[in-house]
Amino acid sequence: MTTKINVLQVIPKLGFGGAETGCYDIAHYLAEQDCESYIATSGGELLKYVKKNKVKIFRLPVHSKNPIMIFLNAILLSLIILIKKINIVHARSRAPAWSCYFACLITNTNFVTTFHGTYNFKNKFKKFYNSIMLKSKLTIAGSNFIFGHISDNYNEYLDKKKKLRVIFRGINVDYFNPKNISILKQEKLKKEWNIDTNKFTILMPGRLTYWKGQEKFIEALNILIVDYNFTNFQAILLGSDQGRKVYSKKLLSLVERYSLTKKIKFIQNCKEMPLAYSLADVVVSASIEPEAFGRVSVESQAMCKPIIASNIGGSKETVLNKKSGFLYKHDDPRELAKNLNTVIQLSQEELKLMGNEGRKNITKKFDVEVMCDSNLREYKKLLKN
Repeated sequence: MTTKINVLQVIPKLGFGGAETGCYDIAHYLAEQDCESYIATSGGELLKYVKKNKVKIFRLPVHSKNPIMIFLNAILLSLIILIKKINIVHARSRAPAWSCYFACLITNTNFVTTFHGTYNFKNKFKKFYNSIMLKSKLTIAGSNFIFGHISDNYNEYLDKKKKLRVIFRGINVDYFNPKNISILKQEKLKKEWNIDTNKFTILMPGRLTYWKGQEKFIEALNILIVDYNFTNFQAILLGSDQGRKVYSKKLLSLVERYSLTKKIKFIQNCKEMPLAYSLADVVVSASIEPEAFGRVSVESQAMCKPIIASNIGGSKETVLNKKSGFLYKHDDPRELAKNLNTVIQLSQEELKLMGNEGRKNITKKFDVEVMCDSNLREYKKLLKN
């Protein structure tokens, strides 16, 4: 008799980041595969989109790093595991992973983690705290870059009896599909954002934080004007400062210093990202620290848009350099400006060809269905052993 798969995913908050959307996608996929699917989280904007008839939600303070709360969450998770007969617990962040670890020890349940980023550590204690992600029977790395990061930095915590596996993150290629764009919605967004269709449009999505590289991007736009004498463009910085008021003011000052106030638009958010991508001629991901995966690079390619991305982290695995976009030295605004100028000089036919290469790349390697199916197959292997 086949054991029914009952999966509890645990994540601090269910927002719109890569880890969160991956959790959301897998939860619904499992439900469609006749598995019982549960999520434990403290809240988040994405919760309202969860189909409650398919995925059951437990609201717990799993975002807390307080040791007492971590212990209490472990007790609560143990009760959920026993009552709902959970046989796979999948943690997606460090604080909830500690709670899940203890809960799985208490209930003798299969423990899975996904290592979503290059967690910083400045001392042995922080490194030990991070190492919880490697105490599971299966640790999933979202890219080869993350796999390498784990091998290089956490070798003393790796157990040969436990599995470390790369499963690339995926996106919904039906949702991120230029053929599904509503022309009426597109025109409405153009008016809202005051987009001039006669100008070359450069889009840089991402929350406003220093490591996303907005400063380097603004410098590159200034170089584009000074060195390449190209002025017929508009740039959109799409993302919230999430309370980082000092940094957002710094960006505004930089824009004013370079006299780019009429060239750069700051947009807080967009509920339908495919629409945002559809307005761009080129998309930029200018991170100065490695992205674990880099959703912007993947989403833009799915939308048939050329991508210019820094040559570090996950982007090196998702961008086909000089075919679906360009990779540049991550801390060099001059090289970014050079690549922007290269794309600007391309004909409409060449831009279309590059966009089509990107779309083919993503549908082949980074479709969310592939990611979800790979996770399910790993769950099944755990239950067999």
